[in-house]
Amino acid sequence: MLCQARTLRTAVFSFSLMAVFLATSLLTATAAPLRPQLQVTSYVIDADLDPAMHKLSATAKLSVTALDNVSTAIFELHNGLQVSKITDGDGKPVDADRSTADSTIRLRLAAPLAKGQTATYTFVYSGVLDSGDNSPVPGLKLAYVGDPISYLLYAGRWFPMVGYLTSRFTMEAHVRVPAGETAIGSGFVNEQKLPDGHMQFNFNWAKPDFPGTIIAGKFLRSTTPAGATNIHVYVIEAQKDDAAAYADTAMKEQDFFTNLFGQPQSGHLNVVEIADDTVPAYWAPEMAILAGSRFSNPPNYRLLANTIAHQWWGCQVSPATLNDAWIINGMARYGELLYLENVAGKTAFQNAVGDIAAGALAYDTIPLSSTGRLAPFSPDFQSMTLEKGAMVFHMLRWEMGDDAFQRTLRGVLSQYAGKPVTTDDVQKVAEAQSQMNLTPFFAQWLDGTGAPNFANKYTIYRLGDNKGFRTIGQISQDLDLFRMPVELRIETNGKTVDKRIEVVGTSSPYVVDTFGEPRTVTLDPNNWVLKNTPDTQVRVHILRGQALVAQGDYVSALDEYKKALQVNSNSSLANYRIAEVFLLQKNYQAAADSFRSALRGDNDPRWIEVWSHISLGKIFDITGQRDRAVNEYRLAIQTNDNTQGAINLARVYLQKPYKPSDSGN
Repeated sequence: MLCQARTLRTAVFSFSLMAVFLATSLLTATAAPLRPQLQVTSYVIDADLDPAMHKLSATAKLSVTALDNVSTAIFELHNGLQVSKITDGDGKPVDADRSTADSTIRLRLAAPLAKGQTATYTFVYSGVLDSGDNSPVPGLKLAYVGDPISYLLYAGRWFPMVGYLTSRFTMEAHVRVPAGETAIGSGFVNEQKLPDGHMQFNFNWAKPDFPGTIIAGKFLRSTTPAGATNIHVYVIEAQKDDAAAYADTAMKEQDFFTNLFGQPQSGHLNVVEIADDTVPAYWAPEMAILAGSRFSNPPNYRLLANTIAHQWWGCQVSPATLNDAWIINGMARYGELLYLENVAGKTAFQNAVGDIAAGALAYDTIPLSSTGRLAPFSPDFQSMTLEKGAMVFHMLRWEMGDDAFQRTLRGVLSQYAGKPVTTDDVQKVAEAQSQMNLTPFFAQWLDGTGAPNFANKYTIYRLGDNKGFRTIGQISQDLDLFRMPVELRIETNGKTVDKRIEVVGTSSPYVVDTFGEPRTVTLDPNNWVLKNTPDTQVRVHILRGQALVAQGDYVSALDEYKKALQVNSNSSLANYRIAEVFLLQKNYQAAADSFRSALRGDNDPRWIEVWSHISLGKIFDITGQRDRAVNEYRLAIQTNDNTQGAINLARVYLQKPYKPSDSGN
């Protein structure tokens, strides 16, 4: 089997919330860039970080190759950085124009480059990086220099670059920071104390990849798990109690993915804390980066697993174009689910698949193979490449079986190691490993949109002479070109019978004989196929609502949550999300009513009960009704559900009334 299920703690708050956060934080991203005419093959960067002044000063030497005949070389660069000088390989100045509209700088070349010709350019630049105002994604801080943590993410374009996520490069970097700070990057070589007391950290990543991320700050001495010197966890003082648990979890996840995918490009892994004012998680070669607020006890192992999986899907192989980004985003997401299946069991895995399916359909308006036309950080792009990409891999696993699926994953990683990979490449490897024609599968899920809405009608007959029972049925769905096997489960008074039914077109008959009398007949009980169901529609509306809340559009968010209630009037989750919006608006009576409705609903998911009681307690504290608040906190404790530290928080508010100024709660 692909994953051995073990009974451990099940995951709770859906990881898809993180994906929604990431997507909605980047709503104003510019349109996806055109195909670059240049490829940067290598960088040599010298950078000085001045946290007190929030300033970055750097020199970047680029080696480039022309992909077409080029007279104007276009690079992306953070708008907060001003270029003071650009020279060519002979040291001659190069004229350039700056465009803040798309964060680019255009070099007017004295002599055009012919296709295949190489050249060298050196940029000298500096600037203040203290907010998201000049970010390539307006409003989101992807590059920041300050105290106690500075972060220069590859996505922040803190060095001149082309071909985001598609053009691989090598990098040698020398990073100077104040005394007492540590810098972490890909390919650490050594550190040295400079005469002025500053520290210089030297890095060299010699494999074409995406090594352009540097995190620096007042980190404690790294924590390593027992017996594994290749894993290091870097945190500041506030997270020191969590470091050991994250080191152990990272070691287990690195081992799991190595057994599943094969050896990574590097056996070294640094789990690094980043500030809370940027993305919740990020990855780079040898780096799994988490926001400080994402560190928890017990560890947030799903978020960490997704980030570590990118050491294979993103680092070892990368998308040839942004149309192929579903391969790395989707497989990292599905890798997270495979680890969940391994440690928490089949039920937790299937529940998570339900969340992924909702995310896959939330913005399913164009084919997955055309997502390159979307902004790379838009909610549409994130939802489709992460969630629908993961569902494609999930369905491919069902289509071909566990063994062939694992061989396919290893085949893609080995055949395209250090290279870009396309959707066609994945299909070819999958067909070679399964000996199946997968063109219908990829046409359905990569080149089309939508998901089937299944109906199952059947009649049960008793066979003569005690020969058992026959179920004659018909599976119908609304996509004329649909073709895929669907699992049919018949529960009898003797045993369970699973049947694989090939569903082709809008109507597919089936006949199943059983010895025992059928009690229930269920279609796709293990959620192998992306499909439209009432439950999925509820989740879709809730996800859209959460995205709108993140944008501050509470009115539209309430409309989405009410649509969820129209599908399922008993949805605890929809009522809970409505209550959250009212609470944000300080409409305490409406919030309390909705939290009560959540408690009277279907109790799905279970954490709603404990958090509804805590939220009601907060409302009573705010409105000066301490006795009623205490009662709600006691009810929360009685649930014995410590999801996200709920009981711990309830005990705090039993001792001290909640105040709206309390941070983080």
